[in-house]
Amino acid sequence: MYLSTIGRREHAATGSRRTLSAVGANVFALGAVSLVTDVSSEMVTAILPVYLVLGLHLSPAAYGLFDGLYTGATALLRLVGGYVADRVRRRKAVAGVGYALSAVMKLGLLAAGASATAIGAVITLDRTGKGLRTAPRDALITLSAPEPLLGRAFGVHRAMDSVGAFAGPLVALGVLAAVGATNPEAFDAVFVVSFCIAAIGVLLLVLFVRDRRTPRTAAAVSPRAALALLRGRGVRRLLVAACVLGLATVGDGFVYLLLQHKEDVATGWFPLLAVGTNLSYLLLAAPLGALADRIGRLPVVLGGYGALAVVYLLLAGPVSGWPLFALALALYGAFYAATDGVLMALAGPLLPEALRTTGISLVQTAQALAYFASSVLFGLAWQFWGAELAIGVAAGAAVVAIGVTFVVLSPRRPA
Repeated sequence: MYLSTIGRREHAATGSRRTLSAVGANVFALGAVSLVTDVSSEMVTAILPVYLVLGLHLSPAAYGLFDGLYTGATALLRLVGGYVADRVRRRKAVAGVGYALSAVMKLGLLAAGASATAIGAVITLDRTGKGLRTAPRDALITLSAPEPLLGRAFGVHRAMDSVGAFAGPLVALGVLAAVGATNPEAFDAVFVVSFCIAAIGVLLLVLFVRDRRTPRTAAAVSPRAALALLRGRGVRRLLVAACVLGLATVGDGFVYLLLQHKEDVATGWFPLLAVGTNLSYLLLAAPLGALADRIGRLPVVLGGYGALAVVYLLLAGPVSGWPLFALALALYGAFYAATDGVLMALAGPLLPEALRTTGISLVQTAQALAYFASSVLFGLAWQFWGAELAIGVAAGAAVVAIGVTFVVLSPRRPA
């Protein structure tokens, strides 16, 4: 009944409150889990580039491989997690396994020490957990809110998620300050605190998130049915766009390392770069999600990648000092706010409920595999061409990706 009254004059004064109510308590519960988990994960993400490059003295090419592993190497497991979640109709349980695995791997980083091989294995397992949980979580969001409000639902979730992402680097900075940034045990202390916070996130999932179990239709959830998704023209076009956009994204670590390289940021202050990005993300995620529902999700996604292209140009250009930090970090946060949840909101209506998690995992896998290739290629380009030329090429790739995505995803006119 509520959806039929949206837009009527008598509801104008209470529209905002009812919109939040319509988004649903489950979305807020999932947002709380993501908030706490992101405090934990962003503590590690904020220090990992400086830990690997300045602490373990990895080359840009080697860091590119690690950065690719951190996001893309376990991409195929997203498909496994998505399919299993749809098959057993227990999306919460599959997501819980992923959250728990990532939590345990924070202690794995502690055990890995200075071994690059061991760190690579732990990062892979940590991202395995993320790969298992992401599609079931996003599918639960699409099943917990009405379709016309999916942009708002993902915006609310990503805003809560970004609160954790904003707080995580600050917690890491506090731990480093308490222990001493030059203390050999400083990074170990960050890993231990990160594990404790991640465990709280798992507990919140168990206690407060409700599963959304679609009606049992065993014939509809099968490998053949999953492959049949690829026969849908809308899904195929979305997969192409996800690959193209993933290839245009070089990753947070490289952006922050380029800022550190250009402005000589001290190691102890390095986590604050992520704080600036996440503050912008926090402020813009919900408004841009609502904007996507009003004007269309594709224009908002393309605008986000436009902001990313400007970030790359700033890193390659003559701007320096505080204007560079303010503009680059604000636009980088705007990029995430306009693309992260909005792309999933764009995908949701194209997918049947019984295969919603599998379909979302297909899109995420395509983007993650492309991101893995992008990270490796950008690391090689930085090492052999230099940072300025490498980021200039990335800016050009982002502009091309915007054009290709517009052509691929624009509504087709009838013949």
